[in-house]
Order: sequence, then structure tokens, then C-alpha cells
Amino acid sequence: MTHHTPRPARSIADLATPAVVVDIDALEHNLAAMSERLPGALLRPHVKAHKSTALAALQRQHGHHHFTCATVREMIGMAKAGLGDDLLLANEVLDAERLAALAAVQDRAMITIAVDSDATVDAAARAGIQHVLIDVNIGLPRCGCAPHDTARLAERARAKGMVVRGVMGYEGHLMVNENRATQRTDTLAAMDVLRAAASEVGGDVMSAGGTGNYDVHADHRATTGVTEVQAGSYALMDTYYSTLGLPFRQALSIVGTVVSTHDKWAVADVGLKSLGMDHGDPTIADHKVWFCSDEHITFATEKSADATTRAPQPAVGSRVRIVPAHVDPTMAMHEHLWLVRGDEVLDRLPIDLRGW
Repeated sequence: MTHHTPRPARSIADLATPAVVVDIDALEHNLAAMSERLPGALLRPHVKAHKSTALAALQRQHGHHHFTCATVREMIGMAKAGLGDDLLLANEVLDAERLAALAAVQDRAMITIAVDSDATVDAAARAGIQHVLIDVNIGLPRCGCAPHDTARLAERARAKGMVVRGVMGYEGHLMVNENRATQRTDTLAAMDVLRAAASEVGGDVMSAGGTGNYDVHADHRATTGVTEVQAGSYALMDTYYSTLGLPFRQALSIVGTVVSTHDKWAVADVGLKSLGMDHGDPTIADHKVWFCSDEHITFATEKSADATTRAPQPAVGSRVRIVPAHVDPTMAMHEHLWLVRGDEVLDRLPIDLRGW
């Protein structure tokens, strides 16, 4: 960790809560495990998952110099941090002011943005964006043009003076499926669609995938044609991916303080304003989460498997670690994170890519 200014070691008991803590050993394990399967440019880590240039710098130390972003703010922040070797905005943008700000950093970073319509192509061209990918809908009902429209959009972009580097598609609807065989089959079918679009568009880039099916891409890249995978959650993890048996450890948790206890439940100061809840409730080891409200989480201790013992009721003032179901929106709610090993605090890092 020589690239960070050392800070005096403290305990998580000293932190103001709610506090984002990242286990450094789990994080390093995750970064190493992914870089072994998808080394170098085969992985384009998605910084929306952690929104921190410091964590992106750690990913770069593991050999990844190309990054995916979800917002113009992330793109510009990465460029200004010297992490702009090759940045992809995997999102459609029409805002002229933001696109102009993005075009203004093209002298210090390789900038590419996704387009999926005449309007997004034209907006990028007016702003002076130099490189685009054609975003193709491969099954997720979100962004992406119809596969049959890719060649026309590519021609329009080139006619306006932009370089079309290739295609991207996100099969987000396939990221979590406990039947991994079905997930593999469906992913390969989606890649057939994307590969056909790539043959129409031209260019060298075929970008897809995520944490949930990164291994499918790693195992079949010779046949799918995918040149890079946009995984992000693997670095910190959350409970959304915990059922898939992935080789990544839970690095992220939110530390809370128990502020109230009762005969059957306890309450900590971590609530809806601290946690991404769109993928379900968070978890607390050995406890059952009842519900979350604005500033609180209410939980109870669980009985053992033989129903004879129960974890002790936490005392007021004690700390609990809460694991969110979705890492991305959770990180966006906090200004900084703490790197820890066990209960020892090693460093404080900014979450500096929040906002738009």
C-alpha cells in the first residue's frame, strides 16, 4: 500500500458509524483471482461498483489499464487521476454540457462512449467525442439498439467523423442464475447476437459480461469473440452474487453501532440511507434482519441449527458488520471507505467518483 499516505492504525470501534469497511486481504484475493482468469485487457473493470480512484489504482496494479464507467463524472475523475489509458462510458448520454466536459479531457485520456440511436450519435458528434461503441440490445430491456440497426448507426457515426471501435452489449438479466449450466447456455446465445452485430459494425472491440458470468467468458472467449469483460462487483462483492459459488470473498461491509436493544430484537444505526436495497435486505452474521428504515436496521439473533442455542444479544454500543445485497448503490451513499484487517483500521480512502 505504498501509494497511500500511511495513517495511524485504529480499531473499527473508533469509527463513526455507519462506516464502509473493506477487508484488505479479501480485496487483494479478489483482485488476484480475477486477474489470473482475465489478465490485462481481457478485463475492463467497472468502476461504478466502487466509485473510488484509489481502488481503481489497485486494480491497475493487478494489470488492468482499461476501465468501464457509468457516468461522465466517473470518466473525468478517472482521467484526472491519471487512470485514463482507455476509458469506456458504457452508457448513453445526451447532455451537451457533460459531453463537452468529457470531450475536453480527450487530450489526457482515451475516451470512448456508447451510442444506440441517431440522437446519441449526433450528440456525441456535436460535442467532439472521437470514439464510440455501438451498444446492442442482447436481451436486457434497457439500453442498446436493435441488432439489425447496428450497421446503420455505425455508418452514421463514421460519416460524422467518429471512430467506431466496435460493439458492446450487457446481458445483465443473465448475471445471477444458480443453474450455472443454463446461465452458460443463455450467455453464449446472447454472445451469438453480439458477435453477429460486431461483424456488421467492424472494429476491434466486443465488450460484454459482468461478475456473475465472467467465468463463462473466460472459458469461451475463443469462440464468443468477446475481447473484454466489464466486471465490477467482484472486487468488493455483495450478497447478490453469493449464491453462485464464485471464487471471490466478501470484502465489503457496513459497520454500525447498536443503539437500542429489546427482549427480542436490536437496532443499529445503518438504514435505507446507507444501503443499496434494490436486491433485497442486507445480512448480519448469526442474526435475522427484520427490516430497514431510514436510519436503522432492526434484527434479531437466530437460533442454532439444533434450536438449542442462540447468539448473544448485542449490547448497546457494540458494533455489527452488515453486508449489503448490492454493492454499487451502497458505495454511492458514502464519502469514504476504511481499509481494515480484522478490527484494525489501516487506511482511509475517498469514494471520489460519486454523482453524475
